[in-house]
Amino acid sequence: MNHERNPWTTLDSRPVYENPWIAVREDRVLRPDGQPGIYGVVHFQSLAIGVVALTDDGHTILVGQYRYTLDLYSWEIPEGGGAPDVDPLDSAKRELREETGLTADRWTYLGEAHLSNSATDEVGCIFLAEGLTEGDAEPDETEELRSMRVPFDRAVEMALTGEISDALAVIGLLRADRYLASGRSWRPIARSFPGYGARPARYDL
Repeated sequence: MNHERNPWTTLDSRPVYENPWIAVREDRVLRPDGQPGIYGVVHFQSLAIGVVALTDDGHTILVGQYRYTLDLYSWEIPEGGGAPDVDPLDSAKRELREETGLTADRWTYLGEAHLSNSATDEVGCIFLAEGLTEGDAEPDETEELRSMRVPFDRAVEMALTGEISDALAVIGLLRADRYLASGRSWRPIARSFPGYGARPARYDL
């Protein structure tokens, strides 16, 4: 049996709701067991972009904000949305600058992530940023942000214990930790962002 084949058959699809950030549709399907069913899909209008910012002395920058959907405060890596027709690296540079005021000389691609693939098609793209220069943050008018400079090892511990629970932040911190521990030899695959597969694991931009 080919386990990578698509066992679902889509019979028709109807839009349910749309705004500038998401679109919801309901598909009428034949399930893998051959029985009829429905599948609700949330389409994200933007890519999820995450940046692990690493200082020369081994610290990282976390950004805190209140998450409306969960009704709780969340410490995360700098992150946000990027237009699908914009290079994810350009979106990462913008998000880092807007949320922290930082710019970076060196960028490393840490791979993609599918953040809630049972119900959404959201795709995340994660980078490591080094060679940092400080500047003024320019947060979005809908954001009330705090930034915190912590030792990188402490941030990784926060991700492991659940003190940091944001999915993109957890994935980014653990991948960055593994990348650094490997002597920068580890390299992600590039499936949703194939252009990054042709680049070296570390590159200056």
